[in-house]
Amino acid sequence: MISFLHIELLWALLILLPMIYTLNYSKKTKNTLFSKEVLDRIRVKNRGFSRPIRDAILIVAIFFTIIALARPYTDKEDIKVKSSFINIVVGFDISNSMFVDDVYPSRFELAKKKFSIFLKNMKNARVGVLGFSSRSFLVAPLSEDYNSLNFLVKNLNVASMSLKGTSFMSALEAANDLYHNDGKKAFLVFTDGGDSKDFTKEIEYAKEHNIVVFVYAIGSDKGGVIKTKNGALKDKNGNIVVVKINEHIKELAIQTGGTYKRSILSSKDILQMSDSIKSRFKAKGSKESLIKDRRELFYYPLILAIMLFFMANFSLRGIKK
Repeated sequence: MISFLHIELLWALLILLPMIYTLNYSKKTKNTLFSKEVLDRIRVKNRGFSRPIRDAILIVAIFFTIIALARPYTDKEDIKVKSSFINIVVGFDISNSMFVDDVYPSRFELAKKKFSIFLKNMKNARVGVLGFSSRSFLVAPLSEDYNSLNFLVKNLNVASMSLKGTSFMSALEAANDLYHNDGKKAFLVFTDGGDSKDFTKEIEYAKEHNIVVFVYAIGSDKGGVIKTKNGALKDKNGNIVVVKINEHIKELAIQTGGTYKRSILSSKDILQMSDSIKSRFKAKGSKESLIKDRRELFYYPLILAIMLFFMANFSLRGIKK
């Protein structure tokens, strides 16, 4: 059975053909398309088709042109494709300290850029995204649509949220909820480490729920200040708060069987991180999808349209040398 990809174009047949039939296909029209020398060589005086026949052939040529533009096709048997994948949840620390600019352009903006590179190196993976500070929120569920994930992360707006504190426990709980009943779970965190020195509870929770934590740490040993509307953030004693990277977060990665990586200027670090995840998590599960196998037929009416177009304009016999 023949179908059409652009069936709406067939309605043009009801409008255009009557209009074309009433047009005067004159010498002036042809002279705008071809030079006098060309017309003299291909025109056969008094031996071509009559005017009514030419007009009829032209209408049929336009008919077949519209049929070709409508893209006729026939369906073949659907092809079943099975694919395996791994699941990865990515968490973005969006606490105030992540907006420090001791790394360019800021810790948070660098995290988003590294995430984009991370996605490019991942294949056969479904990625979910969440943000967390004192609490967590969902940015995107597990998905294979990397373009949408990139767009959501790039345009992640946290201006209206309360960004005080960093709760890694909240992030772990949110990641675990995304996985549902999966066995071993991968959780990649972009963070500066927060301000905690003891991650015992988080490690216990991760082990209990089979969560392997991969920490991508962003920040410097020198640190930077948190900018506010009133200038740099100060403590209760009036001293400017300098926020440095917290390397105690390394224990959360090591103790759960994951990887700890500090950010560098090149993309080598995040590529190593993605390779580390892929080496620990083999593709599993199975997703079956159907691919429509179509046979295009547009070239048949197109060839007829081209042949009829020339027949409507020029005789094929006795071309003058």
